[in-house]
Amino acid sequence: MANAALAKCALALSGLLLLAPWQMAAASEAEAVRPKRKLDVWYVATPHEVVDRMLDEAKIRPTDVVYDLGCGDGRMVIAAAKKFGTRGVGVDLDPVRIKEARANAKAAGVEQLVTFRVGDMFETDLREANVVLLYLLPELNRRLKPKLFAELPPGARVVSHDFDMGKEWPPDRSINLGADGIYMWVMPPRAERPAGGSVHK
Repeated sequence: MANAALAKCALALSGLLLLAPWQMAAASEAEAVRPKRKLDVWYVATPHEVVDRMLDEAKIRPTDVVYDLGCGDGRMVIAAAKKFGTRGVGVDLDPVRIKEARANAKAAGVEQLVTFRVGDMFETDLREANVVLLYLLPELNRRLKPKLFAELPPGARVVSHDFDMGKEWPPDRSINLGADGIYMWVMPPRAERPAGGSVHK
């Protein structure tokens, strides 16, 4: 009887060991869909007609590289790739949104042109970007200003849905679309950029 009991215990233990990899995989998968920190803003999609107008205001050329910070489902860089053939990069803290964006790019047939990364927009290298698209809150726009001034090349365009950059950096152009607004800035020469990211016109 003692041997039988030991055998049952050994069988049960081996079953637990066999389950351990599955449990580890499930935990790893759960971790993969969980943002590494609290999201900066809840995702609200920009209407497609507003996206199209933002792209037009940016005067995008096929040679441009378009970045969307807080890209959500990827619609902005996907639209740019479809309309202008541009290369694009979307960055979002939420792995679920990045998975959705990659699926949308594949469905649109532009997955070879666009890249989506799980990442923090404040840590993203913007030096290759010619166009940066935003739909963030006003305080996030203001926090991004020093980074935009430090990294974007002269002539790069920044286009924001609904929110400006504050009175210290008025837009070069603003468009009222009724319920929506668009703000656009052209990056000045580096010699004209103050260290704190403030411009007075």
